[in-house]
Amino acid sequence: MASRVSLKAKGKNSKGTEERTVAEYLKEWSTWTMRKAKVITHYGFIPLVIIVGMNSEPKPQLSQLLSPV
Repeated sequence: MASRVSLKAKGKNSKGTEERTVAEYLKEWSTWTMRKAKVITHYGFIPLVIIVGMNSEPKPQLSQLLSPV
């Protein structure tokens, strides 16, 4: 006969309610933050370089900034 698997948490937090520590919240928050930062960096880097280049002296045209010559 197969034994039953208990889904209860074991250890300090074996109560029926789900208790989370500060470390778990910090880990979840940092993971969420890093994912958002990755997306922002991915889509924002090239426009940032173009904006910084257009605000430099001498003022180049957009075509001059994007052409490889």
